[in-house]
Amino acid sequence: MNSYEVKAIPVSSHFDKPVYLDRKYILAAPEMPFNKALIGLLTDWDFSDVYSDGEPSKKYSSSPGSKENAQAGPAEAVVAGPVAPGAENLQNAQKFYVSFEKYVRALFDRFSTRNTLDFGFLVGNFKVILDAIRKDYRALLQVQPHAPAKDDDYLVYHTMHTTIIAIVIGDAMQFSDQWLTELGIASLLHEIGMLRLPPESYLGKRELTTEERKLIYIHPIIGHNFLKSFDFPPAVSRAVLEHHERENGSGYPKQKTGDNIHQYSKIIAVACSYAALSADRPHREAIDSHTGIMELLKNAGRQYSDKIVRTLVSRLSVFPIGLYVMLSDGKKGRVVDINPKKPYYPVVQILGEQNPDGSIVTLKTSEDGVSIARALTPKEAEG
Repeated sequence: MNSYEVKAIPVSSHFDKPVYLDRKYILAAPEMPFNKALIGLLTDWDFSDVYSDGEPSKKYSSSPGSKENAQAGPAEAVVAGPVAPGAENLQNAQKFYVSFEKYVRALFDRFSTRNTLDFGFLVGNFKVILDAIRKDYRALLQVQPHAPAKDDDYLVYHTMHTTIIAIVIGDAMQFSDQWLTELGIASLLHEIGMLRLPPESYLGKRELTTEERKLIYIHPIIGHNFLKSFDFPPAVSRAVLEHHERENGSGYPKQKTGDNIHQYSKIIAVACSYAALSADRPHREAIDSHTGIMELLKNAGRQYSDKIVRTLVSRLSVFPIGLYVMLSDGKKGRVVDINPKKPYYPVVQILGEQNPDGSIVTLKTSEDGVSIARALTPKEAEG
């Protein structure tokens, strides 16, 4: 695979074969031009080189390989069957997570400083995010920080977590690539209206005033109006408007119910709530992901779509990936994979143990064998 310096690639050229980041993640298919927006994003990401078996050309020429790539569906991108992430998967997931964080920061900074968003720009660069989440979500969920380094990082990490969970749900529901891209972009932008509010209204450590609470309630409208002004697809802007609506009409800003809420909105509602529950906030500590899942299940069919909550459980289990646990035999572990047919009995890595070849020791928990006794905090797991 050849290496190409980003700044030396001709603007608006097409590679005749896929272009990759880190020799692994697809950045661009042959039908996608290497335009100024993409080059600018790579600069924001601090990527100086990209990789391809092809060559750049001013003309786009379709090939059998590019056609196959364009038609590939979700089932072809998902790792088949439960496979606990290995060390290499975790390292790749960590690298992607760092790149994803830079991308979200650059997106928010661009909106804040230039007051503009471009749907085509986002679509052109979302494929790498989509492919990484669908392929390695198990590893990715293990490397996510549970708390931001500082208060003003909250929206960045919350957006990342929400987007990952929303794509996991949409992929499990067999959404097409187009639907997953729209869902993912709506997830990336679901809190964009917050960037137009005073930070103290959502980061303050005190009780909000009535006026500040009213501001919070209108942030979906602010985000929706911005996206409409930038000619985003109606489904995307509507998802941003409705992501705080609830099945029973208890949400905001319009107290919509049931089938009056868009499917993307329902998915983001579940993903956003799960991400918020499992994150530290100035006014409360995070709860563990198991408790977060149980909160969603408790409100399934009332606040949240029962189908969507159960789809999330089928992909994360009742004891979600990344959760530290105490096992019934007294050993400590960390959930690394799921058992799709038995959500209460996931696959657990035994902490402090290795196989003779140095690989991690995993255990399939079961009703008749070793099971999970309770969730642990990271501090308890280390002790």
